Amino acid sequence: MKNCVIYCTVQNEFSASLIATTLVEEKLAACVSIIKNVVSIYSWEGMSQTDNELILMIKTREELFDSVKNRILELHEAQVPEIIAVPITMGLDSYQNWITSETKNPDEMVKTNAE
Repeated sequence: MKNCVIYCTVQNEFSASLIATTLVEEKLAACVSIIKNVVSIYSWEGMSQTDNELILMIKTREELFDSVKNRILELHEAQVPEIIAVPITMGLDSYQNWITSETKNPDEMVKTNAE
């Protein structure tokens, strides 16, 4: 079972809390860490932008990426939110096992959606 960390930036604490709580309660993530006071500088529509944001560090199974992405898109206020995943190539085995045990088995999601 492979796990990953999905990074997603949000504009405010309300959005951060809403997305984090939803993902954990729906078993799409084992844990979401909220990192405050991030300054993002990026190009948007041909202009340089600077925003104060928060970063969500979403720990989940790689197989759940599409479900997490779709749920974030439903809840996020941005037109094109940052949603990127990085595989966890090494980590404490017991922590990796915990991520797996705290998230939905993708096979179970297919059965639930089919009913």
